[in-house]
Amino acid sequence: MARAIDQEIKKTGAPCVYLDVTHKPKGFMKERFPYIYQTLLKFGLDCETQPIPVVPAAHYQCGGILTDVDGKTTIRGLYAIGEVGCTGLHGANRLASNSLLEGNVVARRAFEEIMRLYPPGKDVFEAPPIPEWEHGDTAEPDELVVIYHNWDEIRRLMWDYVSIVRTDNRLRRAAARLRNLKKEVREFYWGHRVNADILELRNLVAVAGLIVECATRRKESRGLHYTADHPATKDRLCADTVIRKF
Repeated sequence: MARAIDQEIKKTGAPCVYLDVTHKPKGFMKERFPYIYQTLLKFGLDCETQPIPVVPAAHYQCGGILTDVDGKTTIRGLYAIGEVGCTGLHGANRLASNSLLEGNVVARRAFEEIMRLYPPGKDVFEAPPIPEWEHGDTAEPDELVVIYHNWDEIRRLMWDYVSIVRTDNRLRRAAARLRNLKKEVREFYWGHRVNADILELRNLVAVAGLIVECATRRKESRGLHYTADHPATKDRLCADTVIRKF
């Protein structure tokens, strides 16, 4: 369904499609979907009399940090839960209701394990000293508009070129622009004093580049990765994405 909506939006250039539930009896949405009903009202939209604008959502990452069923990683003191974790509790990384259940179970187990290993009052391992950041002679950022523009551009190109339905051509365009953005961000990073915005932009460019590179290498469609140029699933490429077993 998400691919069909995405196809219509890209074909027509429309900002969204519309879900029409006005044929339902009055009070249906308020009773069945109270949160959605109230949220729409806050935006001035009465779904009982007006169609609901809809756009699909793209999940660029689903899990990946290997943990055991207690959420424990191979890094001492680091635990991961929810969609960021790869526990194997449900088999492959899952979304929606299954991930909610997994997040609930693993969160509770992680809490119990942490309290067992690091109870209040117990001496824990001492973190290594981290020296203060040395700015040197770099100047304060004087053109923050550059950061915010690049930030917005990454969001836009990832949505337009790398989201729900991908093609080789769009991925090539995304990769080319991300290479330029990476160069611009590197110059800004080393030429100015570091702040949270610069660091986040640097991380966004790096992650976006990895997503595009991985999508380009996979010449098939599997799970959330769907490419119009390679729509079939290839059995020879069926393999776990685990790099190293926990």
